Amino acid sequence: MGKNLNIEIDGAIAVLTLNRPDKRNAMSDGLLAEIDAFFRTTPDGVRVAVITGAGGHYCAGLDLSEHVSRDAEGTMHHSRGWHEVMDRVQGSGLPVVSALTGAVIGGGLELATSTHVRIAEPDCIFQLPEGRRGIFVGGGATVRVGRILGADRMTEMMLTGRKFDTEEATRLGLAHYSVGTGEALPMALKIAAQIAGNAPLSNYMVIQGIARIHDMSRSDGLFVESLCAALAQTSPDAVEGLAAFLEKRAPRFR
Repeated sequence: MGKNLNIEIDGAIAVLTLNRPDKRNAMSDGLLAEIDAFFRTTPDGVRVAVITGAGGHYCAGLDLSEHVSRDAEGTMHHSRGWHEVMDRVQGSGLPVVSALTGAVIGGGLELATSTHVRIAEPDCIFQLPEGRRGIFVGGGATVRVGRILGADRMTEMMLTGRKFDTEEATRLGLAHYSVGTGEALPMALKIAAQIAGNAPLSNYMVIQGIARIHDMSRSDGLFVESLCAALAQTSPDAVEGLAAFLEKRAPRFR
């Protein structure tokens, strides 16, 4: 257990709880480093991670008390550091589920959109307020949030500082599921258990392949899809999955 991030492991599932409740879990350098350390060296046996926040909020963004101490060069390097960590969350190969409550703002939205499944409770607020504060996003929102919303809608979101509630965010794709109060973490754990039961190579291909194919031309993407299919569909787990289907039983993957 770190100072800013609580980690609990139950079998194949690790629950990471952002633990700065007095700051609505705003992202400090220390918290970012602890998230990075987990995804760099994921404990053996962990197959899915769940990220949530303590004290009723997911993450209220960058801790602005740290922002003011940086010059332009320092801010650029800090932004690039965020990009590295968010890329690691999204692309380590470990499926990540977010249980969202309260503030999902600024850097909190950047963190959430680097995860693969997002479950939101009714009190969530989704916002990119940087444009109203005289600053600009730096943790990957122009790519991750922009590709979900489209450039036009993200531009409006930042110019106006508008807030999306859970219903709107789910409709737009910022969240995948809308659940009742107190239901996000239980549902996240249930979905995490389902994902942990998938074949590891299949999960890895889904995480690594789809995002990259999105960046490619049509023909390149289709070719990479064929490579992913060739690897996954000739693996021992594919043989087991087909046998389990024919025998009407649950598969026993590696």
